[in-house]
Amino acid sequence: MTTGIHTPKPGAAPLPRMIAAQAALETKMLLRNGEQLLLTIVIPTLLLALFGSVDIVDTGEGKAVDFLAPGVLALAVMSTAFTGQAIATGFERRYGVLKRLAVSPLPRWGLMTAKTLSVLVTEILQVVLLTVIAFAMGWSPHGNPLAVLLLLVLGTAAFSGLGLLMAGTLKAEATLAAANLVFLLLLVGGGVVVPLDKFPDAAQSVLGLLPIAALSDGLRDVLQHGAGMPWGDLGILAVWAVLGLGAAARFFRWE
Repeated sequence: MTTGIHTPKPGAAPLPRMIAAQAALETKMLLRNGEQLLLTIVIPTLLLALFGSVDIVDTGEGKAVDFLAPGVLALAVMSTAFTGQAIATGFERRYGVLKRLAVSPLPRWGLMTAKTLSVLVTEILQVVLLTVIAFAMGWSPHGNPLAVLLLLVLGTAAFSGLGLLMAGTLKAEATLAAANLVFLLLLVGGGVVVPLDKFPDAAQSVLGLLPIAALSDGLRDVLQHGAGMPWGDLGILAVWAVLGLGAAARFFRWE
């Protein structure tokens, strides 16, 4: 009887497996966080249910849910890709989590890829939930699904870049305050529940350049009015995505 010789082969797991494992961990941590769930699930759902069933804001002709559903979908993207990611990453940086992960076999770009995948998974859950609720309230969407997908992807890229930039340059407490403040300001002035034409003309021209306004208006043009590819809104989101991700890559501090 012979005894086999087992030679260990130490080393890192394949890169795709490491990214997938980190993405799964990031998603679990996000879904277990009560504050994150409040931002990503509860607030958009309540806004859709409340403003869609009670005549609080004049949303123009047609059913209120037809106006609100695209805006709330945009808000869901912002809450996950920007606010939630900025706060979580900011405190990971403060507690040294990012510093330790940066010296692991998973490269830094792989960690950011995993965080992005976690955001996308969470957004898919949000979109499914909000769509089901909107359909139950009588939502009648129209338009090209490809245009909707492009808007959501570019919106995610734009908000992710801005969230990572904030988390990588400010202290955790400042990130917490600033991210929540920006969330509230863009909720009110980004065309989510209040149409931009309710604001003064001078303010409309400025607010229309914000990523949340471009995303909500683009989704509304497609889903409510059945418009074609919203190139103008896609262009605004693309500019924000390039600027945000570029600045985050340049100025992000891991310690």
